Amino acid sequence: MNISFELAGELRTDEGKGASRRLRHAGRVPAILYGGKHAPRMLSLNHEKLVTLIGNEKFYSTIIGLKVGAEMQAAIVKDLQMHPAKNQVLHLDLQRVSADEKIRIHLPIHFKGESASPGVKSQGGVISHRLTDIEVSCLPKDLPEEIILDLSQMTLNQTKKISDIELPPGVTSTALIHNKDQVVVSIHSPRAEEPDAAVAATIAVASTAPAAVAEAKKDDAAKKDSGKKDAGKK
Repeated sequence: MNISFELAGELRTDEGKGASRRLRHAGRVPAILYGGKHAPRMLSLNHEKLVTLIGNEKFYSTIIGLKVGAEMQAAIVKDLQMHPAKNQVLHLDLQRVSADEKIRIHLPIHFKGESASPGVKSQGGVISHRLTDIEVSCLPKDLPEEIILDLSQMTLNQTKKISDIELPPGVTSTALIHNKDQVVVSIHSPRAEEPDAAVAATIAVASTAPAAVAEAKKDDAAKKDSGKKDAGKK
């Protein structure tokens, strides 16, 4: 199997929120390695090293070499938790990878030929991406480097589904395994957006109408009151 990234981890014994906070203050990231035929292992990773990797799309869709002491374990990312306001990794879940066991992993879809498609180039259509990745199942040796969906022949009002993606031998879509074929991309007329804009404009007018009526009544009442004062002076 191909190893695309390497991470060095250290075993940890302390658990709980307090222990995790101490690790983060020390520049470490709490992590867990599970799966396979072994018990889960609590680990800590270097935060600075991890931050340099998480911006790479392939970090989430390829096999990682996790080194703990003298042992090297192949693994894939299953979950990454980030701080809501800071560029800080809070926790990382990793799953062991064995050469003889299938893995399930999300792979990004790379679209090509969009601007050259007849639906866009000559028919004035707009491309709508419904999915940007799919989950696949395969042995580690069959894991593809990328998934490409060619849109160069798509015409107006045409769609492509998961079943239209050509996957390499040994690789299957988990959605198709469960008979859940989904639309990945479509080309539609931009005029289809106009009714929504008209509806939005109508709603905007309707929302301002009560305020305008109230203001008009207020002005009318003020005029009547002013008229009564003038009559009183005479």
